[in-house]
Amino acid sequence: MDVRWHPAARQELRALPAKERAALLHAEEKLLALGERLGFPHTSAVKGSKTGLRELRPRRGNSPWRALYRRISDIFVVAAIAPEAQRDPSGFKAAVLDAEERLEEITGGLT
Repeated sequence: MDVRWHPAARQELRALPAKERAALLHAEEKLLALGERLGFPHTSAVKGSKTGLRELRPRRGNSPWRALYRRISDIFVVAAIAPEAQRDPSGFKAAVLDAEERLEEITGGLT
């Protein structure tokens, strides 16, 4: 398995405070090491996503940020960075829409 970042998600990651960026990158390492075996509280399905979008939850879910990703073939693609849903519901929803649009670009609508 490999983890790749959409260019826009990489930019969003760079905009985070250093500690939060480091926490997300550490969570990425866990995803890379364990793949789909990485479970809750480190990752969970995004409610309402029709495309299989998941959220990577740094610090066992105690981070205010999430990396939204989906598996495409043998690659995990991080498509957006989102604020935690309970803290910022509208920001989370906007990030989910961004992630789904970006994944659509990549897959051309194939799921």
